[in-house]
Amino acid sequence: MLRPKAPSHLIPRQIPFENLNPDTPNQFLSLSGKLIYLLKQCVSTKELKQIHTQMLINSIHKPNFLLPKIIDLKDFTYASTLFSHIPEPNGYAFNVMLRGLTTTWQKYPLTLQLYYRMKSLGVMPDNFTYPFLFIACWNLSELNHGRAAHSSVLKTGLDGDGHVTHSLITMYSMCGELGYARKVFDEIPQRDSVSWNSMISGYTKMGRAGDAVGLFGEMREAGFELNEMTLVSVLGACGDLGDLSLGRWVEDFVVEKKLQLNSYLGSALIGMYGKCGDLCSARRVFDSMKKKDRVTWNAMITGYAQNGMSDEAMVLFDGMKEAGVIPDKITLVGMLSACAAIGALDLGRWIDKYASERDFQHDIYVATALVDMYAKCGSLANALRVFEDMPQKNEVSWNAMISALAFHGRAHEAISLFERMTEEVGAARPNDITFVAVLSACVHVGLVDEGRRLFDLMSSSFGLVPKVEHYSCMVDLLSRAGGVHEAWDFIKKMPEKPDEVTLGALLGACRKCGNVDITEQVVQLLLELEPSNSGNYVISSKIYAGLKMWDDSARMRVLMRQRGVSKTPGCSWIEKENQLHEFHAGDNLEEISQVLKVLYEDLKDEGYIPNINAL
Repeated sequence: MLRPKAPSHLIPRQIPFENLNPDTPNQFLSLSGKLIYLLKQCVSTKELKQIHTQMLINSIHKPNFLLPKIIDLKDFTYASTLFSHIPEPNGYAFNVMLRGLTTTWQKYPLTLQLYYRMKSLGVMPDNFTYPFLFIACWNLSELNHGRAAHSSVLKTGLDGDGHVTHSLITMYSMCGELGYARKVFDEIPQRDSVSWNSMISGYTKMGRAGDAVGLFGEMREAGFELNEMTLVSVLGACGDLGDLSLGRWVEDFVVEKKLQLNSYLGSALIGMYGKCGDLCSARRVFDSMKKKDRVTWNAMITGYAQNGMSDEAMVLFDGMKEAGVIPDKITLVGMLSACAAIGALDLGRWIDKYASERDFQHDIYVATALVDMYAKCGSLANALRVFEDMPQKNEVSWNAMISALAFHGRAHEAISLFERMTEEVGAARPNDITFVAVLSACVHVGLVDEGRRLFDLMSSSFGLVPKVEHYSCMVDLLSRAGGVHEAWDFIKKMPEKPDEVTLGALLGACRKCGNVDITEQVVQLLLELEPSNSGNYVISSKIYAGLKMWDDSARMRVLMRQRGVSKTPGCSWIEKENQLHEFHAGDNLEEISQVLKVLYEDLKDEGYIPNINAL
């Protein structure tokens, strides 16, 4: 029988010896060599299948050459089929498949299955195997499998391999076991920059910013080179700590070492300045970057949104679209936060439509931001629609909807949703914020007994320790119900000193009932906590005036002037035809003044008498 001949387009043309270069197969290569050469050059699955066909026709079995190429071309089905037909796969074949499952296809459960199959066949895992396994463990939060693999690492003596120890540190960090991660780090006999970076990054990602900055200082003292990964991690920690001084040092270091301000490093700088509230520096870095990708735009938009600069966020969002950069989920969450802050409902609706068109509306973060935006813009029906349509809800989603119902005075519905959260299978567990929301609902409609029940439920059923915010809600609830003395007793029993919010709630109640004794004690505490807050002086002055204690009323006004405290003017926004108009108390706008005069005359004609004691 004649052997089938390979198609001519798959066989390299014969090239004279004198014209060869190192990348060109010569005429003396075997068919196997020529096919392997072509395999390295192919750029599509179609070409690869043609080469594989010729290998099969010519009984050339080279799965270890085929597998990596298939994985590079991201064909999971083809790679799985080829691997399943290898009679006795060796460690290299297993490692290649583990790499594909972990980093290319992100099929982490299959990574674990393949690892255990590898061990069952007696194929010894090596230093290339474990890093992929640990990636799968942290993405699946499978700490037990990770610990078992760590034991195998110690038994086989691979704990001295850098790749294995770095991935171990990251696995333990991402699973929340920073103690184990630090133990692995401390036991490394000779650390390199990657070791330090892995530990610093672990601290930063898990919210241990102080430890990250501390370890960064040790790294510098030890004389290790600071690279891009080091700087990005420590910038994240600086942002979380609000450590503007160290953040600026990092930027100076970048300039001094002439490091490239790419998207990764530039976005970290912008994010750090944004979290520290230095938006001018954040914008300076943003404007200085020649190439801005979506991550860069998102960092700047998020910075504006988180610092209450919604107008600037919206202008930048328009600029992002004009630059041809397509918004993603992070962009939408930032913009929805900006819309919620100033009630920009029309833009919020546009973002809702945009999210639906791109199948983002069911993303848990986008949907939660939509719930919050609609609620704060007064569209509770839409907030409920988005919430109920969510295929998955986390505690933030539940909290957003409960808070929305409470904010709109729908207290009984808020409490009902809370009960549903505690009873529904698979629902998130209530946390501190949940109880703030549901207690606030009780405050809005004066459900004193229900508030007391929920407050007690925190510790008795959910093991939560009440914080200042929960005490503040209870003080507000009791105060509004007229229980000023009970509220004051409640404050005195608090495990922490009352904050300005808690005291402010009680002061408001004192003003209504005219209680001088408690008022004076509360005012004294408030002036110690917030000597620059004009509201404390104004309210206390009005309380004294209401009781005809004119000298005390005047004393508060004089004290306010002596301390250089001025009242912040009120501010409001109106959205019209997708444009936001901002107004401040004291603005001298002739047309508005004329309208107000007409309204005032109409009110007088109707017999309205202004309440001069109103705040």
